[in-house]
Amino acid sequence: MLRLDGVSYRYPGASRDALTDVSLSVGLGEFHAVLGPNGSGKTTLVRIALGALPPLVGSADIDRRPASMWPRQDLAKLVGVVPQREDNLFPQRVRETVLLGRYPHLSLWGRERPEDHAAVDRALAACDARHLADRWVWTLSGGEYQRVRVARALAQEPKLLVLDEPGISLDLKHEMELFELVRGLVERQGLGVLMITHDLNLAARFADSLLLLEGGRPIASGAPAEVLTQQTVETVFSWPVAMQTIEGRPQMIPLRKPKESQA
Repeated sequence: MLRLDGVSYRYPGASRDALTDVSLSVGLGEFHAVLGPNGSGKTTLVRIALGALPPLVGSADIDRRPASMWPRQDLAKLVGVVPQREDNLFPQRVRETVLLGRYPHLSLWGRERPEDHAAVDRALAACDARHLADRWVWTLSGGEYQRVRVARALAQEPKLLVLDEPGISLDLKHEMELFELVRGLVERQGLGVLMITHDLNLAARFADSLLLLEGGRPIASGAPAEVLTQQTVETVFSWPVAMQTIEGRPQMIPLRKPKESQA
């Protein structure tokens, strides 16, 4: 569904590439996570993957078509996006917010059809948010609002879901519920998922494949156990860690630095 092949990009006036020779492939029923320190190129990767930026070198395709060549309305029928941050400035109820995901399927002056409302109902059910349908958005907790944002993307009936740091500002319970939700969508509905996240441990627990970036360059990619080794994590994130395995997946424990190294 989504493929980046040898992609490089440099912003105008920048002294170095934001991305250098990055490749990534996401198929249906696959959950891929992109990790890396701040400034490692994760957001640029998403912009190129969605066609907002054309790669200077390499190619970025969605469903075997250059990402930048997709008309936005057609792309929205295929790809649902949950951005990192957004402000809801309008007094809306949850159902109205999720219904916004149906607009790519409507004509310019078209009204919502029964099938549009049915898609909203399915999306709310998939996100365990039917009980929120009549709530005002501004009354929701952070975790509830994230579920609604995912439901809005699902109402588009996409084949690919792209989430940019969806767990930001969420507490433990809500972040775990979000990852459980996304994993369930992959397994039950066969969605392809690309997620940008800073949470190495949850990415390792839930994703099928990881891509680790540093300074815009791919450091490691593949199964979590192949990517998140102690040496690689310590080198990329410049911090000592201990690694353990839980349910066959690597988990990282940040360590205190020795006192002499803190001086």
